[in-house]
Amino acid sequence: MSAPLSPDFVNGEVSFWYRSLGVPAPAAPLDGHLTADVAIVGAGYTGLWTAYYLKKTRPSLRVVMLEKEFAGFGASGRNGGWLTGALAGSPDRYARTHGTDAARRFQRAMFSAIDEVIRVAAEEGIEADIVKGGLFTVARGPAQAARLRDELADQREWGWTEEDVRLLSPAEMDSRLRVAEALSATWSPHCARIQPAKLVRGLAEAVRRLGVEIYERTPVTEIAPGRAVTPHGTVTAAHVLRCTEGFTATIPGHHRDWLPMNSSMIVTEPLPAGVWAAIGWEGRELLGDMAHYYMYAQRTADDRIAFGGRGKPYLFGSRIDERGHTHTWTVDALWDLLTAFFPAVASSRVAHAWSGVLGVPRDWCSTVHVDQATGIGWAGGYTGHGVTTTNLAARTLCDLVLGRDSELTALPWVDRRVRAWEPEPLRWLGVHSMYRLYRMADARESKGMTRTSALARIADMITGH
Repeated sequence: MSAPLSPDFVNGEVSFWYRSLGVPAPAAPLDGHLTADVAIVGAGYTGLWTAYYLKKTRPSLRVVMLEKEFAGFGASGRNGGWLTGALAGSPDRYARTHGTDAARRFQRAMFSAIDEVIRVAAEEGIEADIVKGGLFTVARGPAQAARLRDELADQREWGWTEEDVRLLSPAEMDSRLRVAEALSATWSPHCARIQPAKLVRGLAEAVRRLGVEIYERTPVTEIAPGRAVTPHGTVTAAHVLRCTEGFTATIPGHHRDWLPMNSSMIVTEPLPAGVWAAIGWEGRELLGDMAHYYMYAQRTADDRIAFGGRGKPYLFGSRIDERGHTHTWTVDALWDLLTAFFPAVASSRVAHAWSGVLGVPRDWCSTVHVDQATGIGWAGGYTGHGVTTTNLAARTLCDLVLGRDSELTALPWVDRRVRAWEPEPLRWLGVHSMYRLYRMADARESKGMTRTSALARIADMITGH
């Protein structure tokens, strides 16, 4: 069915998260050549956190940031607001190269990064609507319930204790968050709700106070040892760090490094007390599910539901719709799924829809790297888990740039190299085939299948994750 739209419905214009703040006008661009100690390309979470820790650790450094639009324009200002401890990649893959203990340390570092973000936000006076309510993962249907049990067993093998994640009883699940047709659910404390744009704008203000120079409206056309080239001048620096995530494919020479995967969101009008009485959700937990074509949601500070999913996952040639416009069929599909989860929401309307891109490496595992010979470094490929992972990546980049051996530089994602994505049309065919199979698998499982559809297994083989 067609989603009902509010009279002031907005499609795109970066994101709903900027609606209350106002989409900022970009600051002044670079004006001529300059020399710095560190040049950071991209002023999203990764770049800003890296600049923050570099300046806090060594205030004398001259850190320059170069941003094509404005700080927080990309995924940092559009994501679902999940400050989650989920590992950005497969623990099995990390364990193959560095061992089981290293993969487990990596996971614990991710859990700790949640509290580090919360700590810095409090210390810097960043009000980002943060509530550490944890994460509900629900299973709607027998096949999803079987996968949920398998996932929990797998987490136990990787060292997750009862304090890290636990299966909820039906009564406890119903008392906290009532999802229609949910058969089972797990809850983990390792997740917090944020308002993404508030966090990224607050972080940008914090690094400016520390003396970091952010030049906006300054696209980088070339990254090379010792320099970042822009139409407005060249920044010469001992270290040049690429922190561009889903926009990496737009940089010459990096077109196939990470695939820009599209994700879309809708947000309702503020919901009345009667709707919340039917739903629950008083703890402001984050919500995900066990579908293959999965969703993610939060209850916002002003009592809306922000609800996301993949939508149209990939544009041919790694193109990016930069302003976040979302196709009508995606808005309708997300609305249908939202009201299937929460039938009481059907009396509301969609207030805003938007999209953004996240970076996906070929093996779906994130990386952090600094080449000490050339000074070039990067971090990214967060596969949708970037809100927390960017903080851990930035602290790791900081140690690598400063030449410090630490627990962070020993983590198994450091210096990880993966092969490039296939050329077109193989890239487009693979991604769209994968998600078509996942949608078909979900449709089949919704009819009562007790185990995962074979179509999903084929999709897993295509994607390789």
